[in-house]
Amino acid sequence: MPYPAASVKQIHDMLTAKGAPFEMKVENVLGVEMRTYANAPPSLAAIFEMSRAWGDLPLAVYENERVSYKAATNAAAKLAHIFINDYGVKKGDRIALIMRNLPEWIVIFWAAVLSGAIISPLNAWWTAEELEYGLNDCGAKLVISDAASFKRVAPKIAGLKCAEHFIVARAGKNDIGATAALEALIGDSASWNAIPHQTIPEVKMLPDDIVTLFYTSGTTGSPKGAYGTHRNCITNLMNTMVAQARMYIRRGEKPPEPDPTLPRKASLMSIPLFHVTACHSVMVVSMAAGTKIVMMHKWDALKALEIIECEQITSLGGVPTIAWQILEHPQFDEFNVDSVEVVSYGGAPSAPELVKRIVEGFPNVQPGQGYGLSETSAAVTLNIGEDYRAKPTSCGPISPINDVKVIGGDGKEVALGEVGELWVKGPNVVVGYWNKPEATAEAFQNGWFKTGDLVKMDDEGFLYIVDRAKDMIIRGGENVYCAEIEDILYKHPEVFDAAIVGVPHKQLGEEVGAAISVPEGVEVTLEEIKALVGAHLASFKVPVHLKVFHEPLPRNANGKIMKRDLRELFVPN
Repeated sequence: MPYPAASVKQIHDMLTAKGAPFEMKVENVLGVEMRTYANAPPSLAAIFEMSRAWGDLPLAVYENERVSYKAATNAAAKLAHIFINDYGVKKGDRIALIMRNLPEWIVIFWAAVLSGAIISPLNAWWTAEELEYGLNDCGAKLVISDAASFKRVAPKIAGLKCAEHFIVARAGKNDIGATAALEALIGDSASWNAIPHQTIPEVKMLPDDIVTLFYTSGTTGSPKGAYGTHRNCITNLMNTMVAQARMYIRRGEKPPEPDPTLPRKASLMSIPLFHVTACHSVMVVSMAAGTKIVMMHKWDALKALEIIECEQITSLGGVPTIAWQILEHPQFDEFNVDSVEVVSYGGAPSAPELVKRIVEGFPNVQPGQGYGLSETSAAVTLNIGEDYRAKPTSCGPISPINDVKVIGGDGKEVALGEVGELWVKGPNVVVGYWNKPEATAEAFQNGWFKTGDLVKMDDEGFLYIVDRAKDMIIRGGENVYCAEIEDILYKHPEVFDAAIVGVPHKQLGEEVGAAISVPEGVEVTLEEIKALVGAHLASFKVPVHLKVFHEPLPRNANGKIMKRDLRELFVPN
């Protein structure tokens, strides 16, 4: 059958029609009329209860620890009651979670949700000052952390304006003093299987109740807390399911029905849970499907290859760098990666040739990438399977639940194919920024979120990210889109990481600076880069400054290159 068997619009119309699995209806959501999924679960508590059906199947694997769905959900329900009865947590209170990827993270997240609290996962890579800022900003009543994070924030506790209680996981008594140990409340992960079945607290939850408070990555300023609802998170789950169904129908196939006789899926959790991609798009989606989540405390490509083979990983990804580092690891060919079915990512530009490398390296894989932000509760687009192979520079079609506009500098929508700022509307768009009414008013208007990303769309509705508006270089009055140059840099056979930044210039305003990563022992010169870019792009886009690294470029915990840090390297002292 010729590909595609149907257009994206035809498929979306079919999947969302009345009586269809993803039927849509129009609702008033916090004062704004928008489309919603008619059959979506009403709250995250409903997702939690659904996941309990997976029983003794493994939920979380961490090093030598294996935690079943039954053990983790009983521990979470027990902890939720403890939050309410022993710590006085009430609906709407904030619980801050500062923790690297551990099984406890999953349990604490769901315990907070079930207690009616607003869970605020803070970046466990933050410094003490940054954590102090985050805790004071969210106004956490209760803080739960791992030992390393607690040690970092402990000197700031006396100056906090909030945080009535601290609970610490995986720490000895000498490390936490009088602070409570999580193990004293629910035991360690090995003992959770002995916890008897726990009913969840009787807390009324509505779809538009606030439940999460995730902080933006802060690459262009102080982090802002994007606070979201149950509906926001669940819409991302539904969007993911729509994209998966669309992939099969585009081929002319019927989406497969769940088959309990088949081996369960296994996802490699290599990105931090304290960001929406890992939390909403991996953890929540996995738990709805009964997937095993294999957790990495710290990213290491060789360790990832060992896990893929040992745990029969079926899906992995997060950001493009993860895929690159696995594929280019010198020991890649020593491991069996035949179990991998999906390699997907987002959060950073990816070179078009990465798709080809993925298909060559993983014999049974469907590659994919998506686009989303903390403010959109993860994915707005997903480009997977044959569509991604055909359009590797696109992040995919807009989900059927979302409306979008592409707005030019004059405030009006641009013509199809032209570049403008992406605005998004839909039930996955968060309410606003916590404690920041001015920033909220600037970014959110009548249900629309101004992403700040420069995009264009083709006639099939596929979205192409051109650049981050605030990262755009203006050289002598000419706009330079960084992603365009970065795509060229990735064509160099030795470059595995690349970023373009603006370097201040007295006359031109800015010049183009390039930062690249190449293997140890490899030397790449500025003249070589100039020749490469100059062969493809106009002269004003050719880098005139170069910094060469022999390690990945600096990234934040969500995998985005820290361009602000890189710019400082180009500025003379």
